[in-house]
Amino acid sequence: MMPRVLLVEDDPVNAMFLGDALESFPAQVDVAVDCAEAMRMARANAYDAWMIDSNLPDGNGSDLLRRLRTDDLVPRRDCPALAHTADAAPEIARQLETDGFVAVVRKPSPIEAWHRALAALLSDDAAAADWDDVAALRALGGRREHVETMRGLFRAELPAQRDFILGALERGDADAARGMLHRLKASCGFVGALALAQAARDLHEQPLSQSARSRFSTAIDSALADAGDGSR
Repeated sequence: MMPRVLLVEDDPVNAMFLGDALESFPAQVDVAVDCAEAMRMARANAYDAWMIDSNLPDGNGSDLLRRLRTDDLVPRRDCPALAHTADAAPEIARQLETDGFVAVVRKPSPIEAWHRALAALLSDDAAAADWDDVAALRALGGRREHVETMRGLFRAELPAQRDFILGALERGDADAARGMLHRLKASCGFVGALALAQAARDLHEQPLSQSARSRFSTAIDSALADAGDGSR
């Protein structure tokens, strides 16, 4: 079934753009313009995702999320939530994640970024497959033995790549981390590592996001545990 999303956005231009972007995901989108309307809509409908502006006319996104999580009339209080904001300050994103948002997307962002964000938000309900055999066979000339060999080499390099990327981020060297993430994304394409490619893209875009780092580490662990040939 098509996911249903509550979009909370008071700016009419942003609401129109984001609504169109999410509907093309595709998703069913309900738009609320402030906290009061968002609460009414969340009580009346069970949503698959909440996408909430960090600043609203009658409050802020973090306060709204706390109200949604604790209101007994909201049918799905554990709904995953994403914050969107025009404020590019890293400390703002960190605070929003501390306040309970799974991820933070800065405005403006292209439609593809909103699609990736929604896919990640819904990943608990519809997780991306670790490996895409069709894509890997297409990239490697249709030879399954080549796919298996390349995946073996790919997985052998993952621990060192993970340590380099996370170590660089801990040191505050986002450029070095992005350089290795760029290489990793290209390698993912050759071997069909879908879930890891998505996690690498998210971390490349938001290197300061703790939730993006966590998703990246989880995707690495999953790729290392699953050889992509049906064995564990």
